[in-house]
Amino acid sequence: MTSPPDPRLRASMGLVLLACVPGLLALLWLHGWGMLLNLLLCACAALLSEAALLKLRGQPCTAALNDGSALVTAVLLAAALPTLAPWWLPVVATCVAIGIGKQAFGGVGRNLYNPAMVGYAFVLLSFPLQMNHWPGPAPGLVDSLQQLSAGGEQIDAWARPTILDGLRHNRSLTIEELFATHPGFGAIGGRGSEWVNLAFLLGGLFLLQRKVISWHAPLGLLAGLLVFSLLGWNGSGSDSNGSPLLHLFSGSTMLAAFFIATEPVSGPKNAWARLGFGLGAGLLIYLIRTWGSYPDGTAFAILLMNLMSPTLDRLAMRHQQAGR
Repeated sequence: MTSPPDPRLRASMGLVLLACVPGLLALLWLHGWGMLLNLLLCACAALLSEAALLKLRGQPCTAALNDGSALVTAVLLAAALPTLAPWWLPVVATCVAIGIGKQAFGGVGRNLYNPAMVGYAFVLLSFPLQMNHWPGPAPGLVDSLQQLSAGGEQIDAWARPTILDGLRHNRSLTIEELFATHPGFGAIGGRGSEWVNLAFLLGGLFLLQRKVISWHAPLGLLAGLLVFSLLGWNGSGSDSNGSPLLHLFSGSTMLAAFFIATEPVSGPKNAWARLGFGLGAGLLIYLIRTWGSYPDGTAFAILLMNLMSPTLDRLAMRHQQAGR
């Protein structure tokens, strides 16, 4: 017999899901019906795959519905994946996240890596073409359904490069010219993604206020990204790496800071180690965005810092013991 789900875990997962609502609504407004379809596919795949794996392990399948952790993984993946990806992409990403990122290590509370980022990194490495196309102006429901069934073949009128991708491949335009001519650039960051990041920031502040997460990892990640993007900012010429504000309000910055870097199981346990975890993640995100092969490096940054979590905990404990 297994114990019922921890009520505290279920309550905290419920608050995380609630905190995601502003960001999901902003993504729905920005990218259209593909966001909602991705969310439904990820949620169904997460619940079904977790229930099947729990049954194989001889545990009650209802646990997949009761603790809410599978739904949180699904929501984070749906928020991170391209919203006009073929239907099988979110299904594969979610099944890998639940099967390899979570259940392979023994289930909730035992995963060594952030499950959502395991699934995201898998499909990013396996299907780079489908993962590096994002929609232009929000398509309607019929267009979204047509694209989901198209096997990932992007229609040029729908797809456009992201702001980070446009910045990395720019060779001739100044930052001012990019903001004036590139459809992905808004006022200070990505067009629309500025509001998405603000919405996830709002949800993150709600989690801080309810004490679901601590401030250490979010502050560390945002401070690390801010400091290193400031140090690496080389003006507004054609070789510019982008301003600190551009990096803070583009891509998945706020989602990473408040909802991904704060995953309690795969991250450090010590508070100051979590601050170091966030700083390292912020640095890696900036390095990958600027010099790596991928426009946004959140998944790889978090997974690499997951490897460092035990070391960060040991260093923090030694420092605290030495200070006594």
